[in-house]
Amino acid sequence: MSDETALAASTGTTPPVDTPDAIPTTAPQRDSTIREAQAEVDATILALGGYWPPLANLARLFEECGELARVVNQTYGPKPRKPDETAVAIHEELGDILYVTLALANDLGVDATAALASALAKARHRANPATHPSHESE
Repeated sequence: MSDETALAASTGTTPPVDTPDAIPTTAPQRDSTIREAQAEVDATILALGGYWPPLANLARLFEECGELARVVNQTYGPKPRKPDETAVAIHEELGDILYVTLALANDLGVDATAALASALAKARHRANPATHPSHESE
């Protein structure tokens, strides 16, 4: 058990989501559907003691987006990585963003598959409005 998990257990708070102690270590044998990924995220969150409040998850999502922005800026922008700074792969930061997004969707009761389907339908409509039904919520 990590120090953070032990502290959380002793104080009755929820441990940080990124504590690895209770996270299942088996990887899927095939690509997961969004619904399956949402269930896997739920299992890891519950194994770690439960969900953080939605605003805390939203703050974590923004934090992860900032980390992605930093890596993209270092890779494609003018900001070089510091000599003592460890390189981080863009896919790692995108994975963190997907994980936290699915955790937030779970906590808010949102079906991420349906949400993505709706967003894709809006994008198709914007790309070719003559062939797709209108969306009132755009």
